[in-house]
Amino acid sequence: MSLEIHEDFLPYALKLDGRPAESIDLVVIHCTELPDLAMARTFGEKVHYPESDTGNSGHFYVDRDGRVEQWVPLDRVAHHVRGFNPHSIGIELVNNGRYPDWFHSGRQQMNEPYAEQQIEALVQLVDHLRERLPGLKNVAGHEDLDTALIPSEDAPGILIRRKLDPGPHFPWAAFLQRIPLHRFFAENP
Repeated sequence: MSLEIHEDFLPYALKLDGRPAESIDLVVIHCTELPDLAMARTFGEKVHYPESDTGNSGHFYVDRDGRVEQWVPLDRVAHHVRGFNPHSIGIELVNNGRYPDWFHSGRQQMNEPYAEQQIEALVQLVDHLRERLPGLKNVAGHEDLDTALIPSEDAPGILIRRKLDPGPHFPWAAFLQRIPLHRFFAENP
């Protein structure tokens, strides 16, 4: 399998803040927590920040079959993880996660494994990014950086993690053996 990146920039991509490539030192792995790439695209195109007319999105999306799409240019700051956007690249893996009950206290299990083709494409994408971004040295899961607790939607007295992705089925050990990046965790969760 050789890496092919399909550019399909979001309508607001060029409205996102610019940044120099040298400032990028972190890759953040996410999962969409949605059933498919089309639904992720619909969500990504929604404007969540009226002041800038932009929304929430990763830079790259990797579908279950290994197809890679780029929705935001590398030199733009995508809104994908609180506090780390200016110096990171967001990569979203299509995966159900907790869909559709993201914040229900009794439904916090993530049961879908990641497909081999998807992980292989991710490894190739990270290698590609390392060639283009010489300062890239760290990788983290969304769950490693956004550790906030929020009230569950069904029982507000029960606090749950806001973000759990990429989740327990992401093969961290095998993935880290194949890429020369260090796993990064937020210092002050």
